[in-house]
Amino acid sequence: MADLKSLQQQFTALFGESTEPVHTFHAPGRVNLIGEHTDYNGGYVFPGALTFGTTLLIRKRGDGQLGLASGNFPLRVQVAVDDLSFRPEHEWANYPKGVISELVEQGLQVGGCDMLFFGEIPNGSGLSSSASVEVATAFGIMTVFEAPSIDKVKIALLSQKAENEYMGVQCGIMDQFAVAMGKQDHAILLMCDTLEYEHVPFQTGAYKIVIGNTNKKRGLVDSKYNERRAQCEQAVRDLQASYPELTLLGQLTLAQFNDAAHLIGDETVRRRARHVVEEIDRVKQAVTVLKAGDLAAFGKLMIGSHDSLRDLYEVTGAELDAMVEAALKVPGVLGSRMTGAGFGGCTVSLVHEDSVARFMDEVGEEYTAKTGLKADFYVCDIGDGVKALA
Repeated sequence: MADLKSLQQQFTALFGESTEPVHTFHAPGRVNLIGEHTDYNGGYVFPGALTFGTTLLIRKRGDGQLGLASGNFPLRVQVAVDDLSFRPEHEWANYPKGVISELVEQGLQVGGCDMLFFGEIPNGSGLSSSASVEVATAFGIMTVFEAPSIDKVKIALLSQKAENEYMGVQCGIMDQFAVAMGKQDHAILLMCDTLEYEHVPFQTGAYKIVIGNTNKKRGLVDSKYNERRAQCEQAVRDLQASYPELTLLGQLTLAQFNDAAHLIGDETVRRRARHVVEEIDRVKQAVTVLKAGDLAAFGKLMIGSHDSLRDLYEVTGAELDAMVEAALKVPGVLGSRMTGAGFGGCTVSLVHEDSVARFMDEVGEEYTAKTGLKADFYVCDIGDGVKALA
């Protein structure tokens, strides 16, 4: 986690002295262990919160102005709290502005304040840097401006709404939910259609979660993400000939899908839908084998997930495929897959603790040889969701 003392000094250097107290909050990043591109289809996902993320410092000011600064970007923004319209030139600052705008719309009396963000999540890595900023903002502003109640599920929904409507990114609920509702040493089995969830102990014994960052930058807004969503919606329309009540692919069992798959006229759309329905089934299997302590079976399901994302959903790309292929050659690796939206970003692997150093060396070397890019690796623990630090 970030060094709070140096962040407090940076805050004072940026915004000056004040008699008002500075409040500090932390929202994690997240890694999705299995269940990719299922969230916006109303299916199951299985993410965990990370122990690193976004630290946010907030202090009230009396002039109705919102001061936004980041330890990661040079751009500083100052706007009136009653003028929070989206402006492209505000870049990263549009994420907190969108959340505050949503809070104001929902009736919270938000006054002026200064906010300093410090993110430890590489942007564009697929570890939910944007959801981390959104959830930190919502929780922090609601705390500082004394919202009558603070419900973390509502914070997740509000943050998702801000990203959908203000930022124009049609993300599902998974990222914000994991960031808000994370629990140390537990992954979250979340049914995205109903928001029913279960904290499942993630006991991996001698195995470590290793995240590999391809350092292939990708912007979710500009990627093929919205195209995949549209294809899934097309599949639902085609399948309604057999299932008139169907609104989301996640409402189908695998057997029901297999019975009606021929109704999907476009072969590409059919492949997209098959990935979604089979991936939801893999999540259910993964939780069952994890509860039984069968990590090897969990690892095999991770590999099956990546294969499907590569062949059916086609969201991996050369960099993610190269990293997973290299990972699966290393002894002591039970499973490896892309995590996040794809098109670059990160992989997640389950690696025996005795193999971690070798894994980083060999995967890093082969990845660079194949792609010309340098990978970064993080050995991760599953941590808590958003919280106040001071």
